[in-house]
Amino acid sequence: MPSSRSAIRPRPASNGDDLRGVNRLTIDAITGVTDLVEAMHANISRLPGVLGTVAAGPAPGIAGFVYRSVRGATRLVGDGLDLAFARAAPLLDVVRPPPQREAMVAAANGVLGDHLDASRNPLAIPMRLRHGGQALTLRRRELAAALPDAGGKILVLVHGLCMNDLQWRYGDHDHGAALARDLGYTPLYLHYNSGRHISVNGREFSRLLEQLLQRWPVPVERLAILGHSMGGLVARSACVAAQQERLDWLAHLDRMIFLGTPHQGAPLERAGSWIDAMIGLSPYTAPFARLGKIRSAGIQDLRHGNVRDEDWEDADADGRADGRQPSPLPPGVRSYAVAASTASAARDDAAVLPKGDGLVPVASALGRHPDRAYDLRMPKTRQHIAYGVNHLELLGDAGVYRQLLRWLG
Repeated sequence: MPSSRSAIRPRPASNGDDLRGVNRLTIDAITGVTDLVEAMHANISRLPGVLGTVAAGPAPGIAGFVYRSVRGATRLVGDGLDLAFARAAPLLDVVRPPPQREAMVAAANGVLGDHLDASRNPLAIPMRLRHGGQALTLRRRELAAALPDAGGKILVLVHGLCMNDLQWRYGDHDHGAALARDLGYTPLYLHYNSGRHISVNGREFSRLLEQLLQRWPVPVERLAILGHSMGGLVARSACVAAQQERLDWLAHLDRMIFLGTPHQGAPLERAGSWIDAMIGLSPYTAPFARLGKIRSAGIQDLRHGNVRDEDWEDADADGRADGRQPSPLPPGVRSYAVAASTASAARDDAAVLPKGDGLVPVASALGRHPDRAYDLRMPKTRQHIAYGVNHLELLGDAGVYRQLLRWLG
């Protein structure tokens, strides 16, 4: 059944909630450092070999009592501040949050979003469809009032890691607004916590689209999704969830376009995972591996482009699930991919792919894989390489927009 959370009238950003969220993160950080120091203390006190077994449990004797006391006092102070900020919220909310707040909260969600969500931190971003920076209430009457010019062609734009819906405006250009002007689409922007697992976001996005199409104020002619970076993986995951739950919205999906999406993974996240494994080899450095694992579940999913629960639930030490099955694109949906390359022009040897955009290799962005089972098999006519463009410039590049016009027109 579709989630009922989006049917609740969205609450605006609150300075009081922001302070409570920062306070809780601070308390979590202090207790986390205390845990790390205690783990080091426990390992050193037992004098293991350099590559010995990591000690389990708290530090022994009086030291363990001290660490427990520090954690208890920290949580007590944190709870008191949380209560004080909650009572002061009406006074704090007289001042509107600064415009930079959206970007800062989105970045925090990208790095720590799974923790924010699990700890019910007020900074955790709830998934919403937004238009003009305002959250939409998915009821037919409210949609008609908020979108008086709503048409039958819907375009949903899905942002990437550590970003938000407002950042689709790059300079003076917004792909969604431009496609509304030139092709008559009604653009909606997904706003979500990019630190959660991609499959968790994909499942919630799928149910949100089901609600949207059921309550759209005019007959739906066409649905298209435009995803940037991680947003493309969230869109693919939503399609997988719709197939599993037999939701109707997928039958309306006509086209998906991916801008710099790491379909086959991102090398930088793989490097981070390798460093984690090396640090964890020795009991003397193993506690520091916790710092590397601060990377959110969403970031870790980028290692191999995970789009389903089973891709990460049974992952082995390399991050790839044992026996993981390919996740093809949904049948009947025209899918297109744009890869960015910082190279200034195409090479004479067309068989050699150019370097990527600094974050995503060209082959990964185009869905290509040496194992044909994992290759997304998009026709060459539905692939495009944007030269002299970096990962973020895909949002505002004129050549990329011309390609969008051809594919969506």
